[in-house]
Amino acid sequence: MNDEFYEPVFDLSKIQDRGNKKWVAMMLPEHVSLLREYGKEIKREPIPELDEWDYDAIQHTLDMAIKSKADTKVKLWRDGAFFYNRGIVESVDLRRRVIELEDPFSLLQLKLDEIVDVTIID
Repeated sequence: MNDEFYEPVFDLSKIQDRGNKKWVAMMLPEHVSLLREYGKEIKREPIPELDEWDYDAIQHTLDMAIKSKADTKVKLWRDGAFFYNRGIVESVDLRRRVIELEDPFSLLQLKLDEIVDVTIID
């Protein structure tokens, strides 16, 4: 066997690490709670920066969705995460700053300040 051409092959996909489980026995409860908070903080999405053109596009799409009673997907940003709701836009209440979205199960009231994107699905 020629050793100069021999390369050991390691398949890293077969390694199963237990992560933090093996260290939990040596940690104080305060450490565990701080690690959980840190994990949540890492997963947070930054709030998207919308400009005047984005707000105008959202308004135009909402107007079209109300007039055509089309199925609409609304993307919301809340507490560092994105949420999606789908349904028919019934109305926009600028005084309370909410839109009413009717999905097959209920009538949702979504805050205008949390809306990031609106898409008509048809």
